Amino acid sequence: MNWAQRPHRLTFGFPVPGAEKTGEGWALRWAGCRVMGILNATPDSFSDGGRHLGLDAALATARRMRDAGVFMLDIGGESTRPGAEPVDAATELDRVLPLIRALTGENVLLSIDTMKPEVAAEALKAGAHLVNDVTGLRDPDMVRVCAGAGAAACIMHMQGEPRTMQHQPTYGDVVAEVHGYLRQRAAEVKAAGVPSVLLDPGIGFGKTLEHNLSLLRAVGDLASGPDPVLPDPVLLAASRKKTIDLIAGVPNAADRDPGSFALHLHAARQGAALVRLHAAGEMVQALRVEAALAVDVES
Repeated sequence: MNWAQRPHRLTFGFPVPGAEKTGEGWALRWAGCRVMGILNATPDSFSDGGRHLGLDAALATARRMRDAGVFMLDIGGESTRPGAEPVDAATELDRVLPLIRALTGENVLLSIDTMKPEVAAEALKAGAHLVNDVTGLRDPDMVRVCAGAGAAACIMHMQGEPRTMQHQPTYGDVVAEVHGYLRQRAAEVKAAGVPSVLLDPGIGFGKTLEHNLSLLRAVGDLASGPDPVLPDPVLLAASRKKTIDLIAGVPNAADRDPGSFALHLHAARQGAALVRLHAAGEMVQALRVEAALAVDVES
């Protein structure tokens, strides 16, 4: 089976666009790799800070991505770039809730990108479907929020916190440590009632260039998982990150889309279920072309 035919699934405790009712809840199934579009309602994100602060501008961007075939929109109200300062929950909610409410009923999956349980809870009430937490659901309250709502969650690996994560990150074996952490955390949160999870190795979150390259080369290992039938799906998120500058010499983040496409096409061929990008519609096109070139191999 080639990567474009590989099945993936997330389960939810409530109806979501495209899902079907099963004995375990609502199952969202897809094949190959799909795209999560980034929609930052922040003034200071590293690449597009301030671009979508107005509701009309954000809605226009969201609808363009949806119409281009983007699978899911990831809405964030707090920057997690290296060195970013935290914002309070009220500010974050003021940024994300109007957008989530406006997009409810428009037949698109919505993810809330937050580290705060109170923000996740309100976003889910407003119509979000999935929680994307860069801290890997470290806060027990975040686990309770997701489990109580029946929301799927994305578990990301991060060494440290956004303000300090790039201060000399160190690992013995980065692949073994990151993959081991993600699998253990997935088992823990599912045992606590979270219906399903995505696994994100956290490219650029407490990693050097060599750490990032090792993890990118090992996406296939993470995607294979301990369950050979239907492992937890993998999300790869490296859009416009510093890694591309360090490889190709592109200091302006907005100019890194070609490198972003290369990294995420590599991840798709290795079995990633989702890739998260700023240039989301363009990535849909790239994946469709790449899928047409995929060659069947024996399972």
